[in-house]
Order: sequence, then structure tokens, then C-alpha cells
Amino acid sequence: MSVLRQPPSSTRSVPRLLPLTLTNPSMVAQHSPCTMHLSILPPELACKLFYSMLDLSRSWKRNKWWLFDRVVESPHRTSFYARKTDGVESDKSWQEAAQYWYNGRQTDPPDVFPDVMEEACLYVENMVNREMQKRPRLPLEWAGRGSEGQIWRANVAASNCYEGTKDSVGFHSDHLTYLGPYPTIASLSLGTTRIFRLREVVPSEEIHSRRAQTFNIPLPHNSLVIMHASTQEKFKHSVPPQSTLDLYRPLLPHHSGLEYPPEPSNCRINITFRFYRPDFRPQSIPRCNCGVPTILRPDMKNRHDGRTDKYWWTCYAGTQNEGKGCSFWRVMDMKAEGRGPTISDVGNKER
Repeated sequence: MSVLRQPPSSTRSVPRLLPLTLTNPSMVAQHSPCTMHLSILPPELACKLFYSMLDLSRSWKRNKWWLFDRVVESPHRTSFYARKTDGVESDKSWQEAAQYWYNGRQTDPPDVFPDVMEEACLYVENMVNREMQKRPRLPLEWAGRGSEGQIWRANVAASNCYEGTKDSVGFHSDHLTYLGPYPTIASLSLGTTRIFRLREVVPSEEIHSRRAQTFNIPLPHNSLVIMHASTQEKFKHSVPPQSTLDLYRPLLPHHSGLEYPPEPSNCRINITFRFYRPDFRPQSIPRCNCGVPTILRPDMKNRHDGRTDKYWWTCYAGTQNEGKGCSFWRVMDMKAEGRGPTISDVGNKER
């Protein structure tokens, strides 16, 4: 007598893909929507910026939030900076008017870019704009221009310190609440080399035919990774713990002049320069039933052609309110919400 058995899952026949290490800029460009740029800053400026941010990082905090029924703490220190102007207009009061929220709580007013970060930002902006001019623009990207005619202008920066082998951050895609669809994010690495890990989110309609690919990208001192448009919609990224580290040995001594030769460091400083879009200002963000601003997420598993992709606003209050949120969920409607201009609004002029 035959025994009825459940047919084997079709996903089991799809072979798993081993992680692939991308060791140079050409491999990064070939396998991902990112570009990698080595020695992005003059050596002296890179060293000076590393020391300055390392000094500041002593007062940075580890983010805390509720996950299910307990409070968890991020395994690295972080801080947030904003430029004097938003890069689109010359209004220096934009920081004061901006009531930013992160992980369900209102943040303190951000510090202004330190002078050395401002100097470094000019090199980063120049490279990002050069790279964006080489790439086709996606329909929902912002079509405006910076105050000096740039395609992209950094106006905020999230800064992170990964100290030692255990500091890390798990897989995630960046919230798009203030960035809007298809953002470009420039990630500068200073100090010891750490692995930047990318993993594609396979669309639902393809999960029976292929597996997700994971890429490991070693990021040395003074390197820049540009996460171009579609990275946040297609990939999640992380900085995993490592069993060993190569210490970073600074080229120059600390500006205090107290140590010579320079003391080796086990820290990586990461500065992610971002453009907060003027059509996604804090005042325009919908609030959920808890009275807290929602966050914007992409529909990563049902993405299509860049034009019909969907995003939704969802409650995030539970990350701070003892894990208690609401069921608020709403598809974002760019036109109904008065957002733009986007590339699709202006036609092919900006493509």
C-alpha cells in the first residue's frame, strides 16, 4: 500500500549560494547597486576626521528600543548631525523646525556638522554627483536641485562607532521616512577595516527559482561606499561581529600631540551622509493612532519596475511604548500627499 506524503518543497531544490567577497571597486559595481571609492579624502584630512570623530564618539549613545516584551540596546554607539542649511534653500532655521523621530521617539536637536566633517563632505558630494550623472534616474527619485545646482546634496549624517570585534549592527534597510523613495546614501569608513555585508531580498514571485545572494565587502580606512538608488528597496545590510581585527595605525599623530608614534586603534568610524528630501519634511509625515509619526517602508518582496513599486506608512510607536503600538498602515500616495517633484514628474530631462 502506498503512503501519501506531502510533496517536497520546491525551494529545497534551489541551491543555496555561498557568500561572495567583493574585494575591489569593480566587483562591487558588478554585483551590487553600490559603488566603492578608495582614498576618497586627502590622507591628512582622513586622519584628522578620524581623530575628531573618535573624540566625539566618547559621548555618543547606544540606541535602545522595545522588541517584543523587552528593551534591547544597539551593539554600537551612534550620533546624528545636520548641516547648517538643508542644501536646497539658505534657511538656517530648518534644524529648529525639524522635529525628527527615531525608533518611535523624538530626538534631541542635532549637532551641526563639525568643520572637519564639513570639509570632508565636499569631497563626498563631488564623488556622489559624478557617479549619479553616470546612472539612469528612477521615477520616484527627487528631481530638484541643490542650492548650487547639484543633483545630490548631503544635509544630515548618521555617525557610528564600532569598537573592537563585537560591536556590530544586524541586517536592516534604512528607514525612508525623511529620505523618500530611492535615496542615495554615501557611507564613509575611517579607522580599522570592517566587513560591510549586503543581502538581497528576493521578490516573492522569484523565491521558488533562486536564493538570496550575500556579499561581503571589506571597507578599509578612507573608503566610500555609495548606496545608490534601489539599494534600500532591494537589499538589507549589516556590519557583523568579527573574530579578529587588523588594528588601524594612523598616518599622523593626534592633533593634541601627546602620543608619538600614533597609538593603533581598534575602532571604525562610519559616517553616512544623507539627503533629507524637502518633500518629506517632518511636518508632512502622517501620524498613527498613537499620535506618533509613522515610518516609511518599501514593499521589498513585491517590487517591480521602479515606477509601480509600493511604499507604506506604518506605526512604529511600539519601539518605545513598552512594545505597544497600533495597527495603523497606509499605502503612500505621492500625488495625493503633495510630494515631489520626482523624475517621473519632469519626464526624461533629469534621466
